Amino acid sequence: MTNHISTRTVRTLSSKSLEKFLAENLKNEIPIIFNDLTENWPARKKWSFDYLSEHHGDLEVPVYSSQPAKNKQHQHAAEKKIRLSEYFSLLKAGENNLRMFFYNILKNAPELLNDFKYPDIGLKFFKRLPVLFVGGKGAKVQMHYDIDYAHLLLCHFGGKKKVLLIPPEQTPFMYKVPYSFSSLFAVDFSKPDFNKYPALQKLQGYTAELNHGDSLYIPPGYWHYVIYEDAGFSMTLRAFPKSLRHRLSLMKNIFITRTIDGLMRKIIGQPWNDRNERMAIKLTNKNVP
Repeated sequence: MTNHISTRTVRTLSSKSLEKFLAENLKNEIPIIFNDLTENWPARKKWSFDYLSEHHGDLEVPVYSSQPAKNKQHQHAAEKKIRLSEYFSLLKAGENNLRMFFYNILKNAPELLNDFKYPDIGLKFFKRLPVLFVGGKGAKVQMHYDIDYAHLLLCHFGGKKKVLLIPPEQTPFMYKVPYSFSSLFAVDFSKPDFNKYPALQKLQGYTAELNHGDSLYIPPGYWHYVIYEDAGFSMTLRAFPKSLRHRLSLMKNIFITRTIDGLMRKIIGQPWNDRNERMAIKLTNKNVP
């Protein structure tokens, strides 16, 4: 029998049930899928690989490898730059290693701002940072959490996407790599090896199945592991955290943790990465009786 992380299915809610969302999901920081939040957006009907290629295909975009950074390479260094239409052609041909990551729509394709609106769901969205994430069929995004502890609204377009979500209080069992915001790359959260990584048996999370037009609310600090079951893309809208604890964590992550990691990668290189991977296993396994 294949090992699997213990999960519950993320519930689907109508955006017309806003009071229920505010009272249950937003207040208690529980993920939810809105299936109709984008129903009146032009994007829901228009946005596709063909549409973006036709109207924005000449944009030169950075694409990122799904493999971890090695040696003295920056953790988020782009693999290369490529025309958007060429990248989409590669995805249609089966490419699934190269992904677009955190692509700022406002800065690079402001015309797309006319195709959606910021929903009134009790969150104060940061309107200067609507970003796109794109991947091919079979692509996987390493388990991680966002360093700014933002409330995330992931609006999905294209084929099916699966998202595994783990609450932040379960971080001691996540094989978190020191000085990073990711789990150990070697851990396959879709088919976990409980013998090699026994702490994973302690996890209890959520699974979200997204279709075209769905919007997934991800609370602050939630770990997420993404599987593109089909080629597709998502736009993430973010609202900065309200709690003082999360805001202090944001500052620490940006100005201390990320800075230390960047410097050590430059100075030491791969031995620094190897040391952190060993520590991820050692520290996490201490939490297993």
